[in-house]
Amino acid sequence: MRLVNWADEEGARFGRSLFGSSAAAGSMSDQEELRARRDADGNPLPDALARHGVDLDGAIGARRQLENAAAYIELHIEQGPVLEAMDLPLGVVLGTFGVERHQITFRGQAAHAGSTPMNKRRDALAAAAKLALEIREIAKRTGDGAVCTMGSCVTRPGIVTSVVETCIVLLDQRHLDAVKLAGMLGEAREASERFGVEEDVEVEWEKVWSIEPILFDTELIELADEAVREVAGQSHRLPSGPLHDAAEVARAGIPTVMLFVQSLRGLSHTKLEDTKPEHLEQSVEALDRLATKTIARLTG
Repeated sequence: MRLVNWADEEGARFGRSLFGSSAAAGSMSDQEELRARRDADGNPLPDALARHGVDLDGAIGARRQLENAAAYIELHIEQGPVLEAMDLPLGVVLGTFGVERHQITFRGQAAHAGSTPMNKRRDALAAAAKLALEIREIAKRTGDGAVCTMGSCVTRPGIVTSVVETCIVLLDQRHLDAVKLAGMLGEAREASERFGVEEDVEVEWEKVWSIEPILFDTELIELADEAVREVAGQSHRLPSGPLHDAAEVARAGIPTVMLFVQSLRGLSHTKLEDTKPEHLEQSVEALDRLATKTIARLTG
């Protein structure tokens, strides 16, 4: 049995999630894109890695760590409201959503805010704002848990007396169905081009990262259900919208499953994120039971 602490699951600094687990899983094939990634201060990703003794090109050597791995199990907070709404402390994860993440740049023309008539403006932010609202409609039309988020917006020149010349946004789209995810991406691209024409601005798309939907191992899901029912009396199966390292391990062909423990108020990525102590205790007990059952299945 081995414990692992994965590097940079979130990708908050450089926009590229699951760095450590994708290296270990052998799926990291975007070195050229990673070489070009920079943080908000302009620091290149390879330089940040080097400061911690990691060589970008050598990172894929981590795949040796998963050789002969027979199963992978992971416990995580839900980061959503489902379990709390059902008054359940624990749940079993069916799989993780696929993700399409892109940087979209709108380029217009800076002009004086006081002297430029509204119908003469080439406002990059106006086009981006239209897209920010449209992606909500795209998610609604797609349904089945579809989510679209524009979580970052940078404007230039960024002063109150100028029309925005350049607006750079990050778009994150997720779904458990690969076909529907591709459809959402296509709709977003079409909408951005339409809004670019309406506002007389140029639109440029750059892929940041993507991962296909991942379904977890059916036998391990059954064992996880047993473990949760033994501890909490009732279990519930649900997909995961957030990304997890377990998805990369599953992509490597290793049987994988996850347990979720309830998140208070369904909140995550905020200082209000919390879980009841008694639920944490139950989750650790369920994880222990799941590990025991998994080892027994593998050695029996």
